[in-house]
Amino acid sequence: MQHLIALITEYGLLFVFVNVLAAQAGLPLPAVPTLVMTGALLGVGHYSAGSLLLVAVVAALIADSGWYLAGTRIGRPVLRVMCRISLSPDTCVRQTETIYSRFGAPSLMVAKFIPGFAAVATALSGAVRTPYLTFLLFDAIGAALWAGTAIAVGSLFSNTVETLLNTLSHLGEIGIGLIVLALLVFVALKWWDRRRFYNELRMARISVAELAEMLDAGTAPMILDVRTAEARAADGWIPGAIQVDEKTIAIHIPDDSPDREVIVYCACPNEASAARIAKMLKARGFTRVRPLAGGIEDWVKAGHRIELAGDESVQVAVHASA
Repeated sequence: MQHLIALITEYGLLFVFVNVLAAQAGLPLPAVPTLVMTGALLGVGHYSAGSLLLVAVVAALIADSGWYLAGTRIGRPVLRVMCRISLSPDTCVRQTETIYSRFGAPSLMVAKFIPGFAAVATALSGAVRTPYLTFLLFDAIGAALWAGTAIAVGSLFSNTVETLLNTLSHLGEIGIGLIVLALLVFVALKWWDRRRFYNELRMARISVAELAEMLDAGTAPMILDVRTAEARAADGWIPGAIQVDEKTIAIHIPDDSPDREVIVYCACPNEASAARIAKMLKARGFTRVRPLAGGIEDWVKAGHRIELAGDESVQVAVHASA
């Protein structure tokens, strides 16, 4: 443990840079404990508070710029990639788009304080073509606030942190084992939380082929699109789909036809947002409610018709290129 403390005091800046870069790139490595610890060791480390903050911000901006670039190159599909690799069960395209569409780039100033929002928001900034300098400004402010808060906490409670480190130091290899165990427990709890979340949303799905057959046969069910207005306008929607969310569903979907079949779709992995709405409808007495397996992404990949913004009477056939 003494060797670990010596490495941190000697190479604290490099340690922080690698940890923050990895964390912001999407790896399940919490960076806040590192910032708190290095903040507590400011007096004995070979670095200053200013240099520590600068290194943390630069590392965050490098990782975030990578996701921003991915968003500009790939577009909205990169958001689903972010959702799949995240360990936060509440991280979904819908949630992030709702916040970003309301507050825009300034939401990046607090993004890192919201679990699961920061990484997806950086990719979304690129996908919606936020100017890079605007993105960089607000992301830098957010990174500085986030890292600065952690460093300040470590500095304010330096005696407590040093006592903890000394205790772990006396434990030797056991102390290192406890740190590794704490990291593994953190990842395991996040994974379990995510698994439990999706288990709660597990229900029967309807396939893209089944829905297409129903539309072609003229027996279309009620179709609900739970994406944001921005996503709907950018990517189009399944013919006849009604846009709803958790707040407007009671207005758009009355309770006078609970026996009617309802199909719900979104753009989230595992159809998380769609399953949430489906459960709400089931709680209101609707008996034939199913999320669309694969959501709008699989519908488009299968080459089925969509409607585009501007002229809802125009239906465009989209065929996947890959």
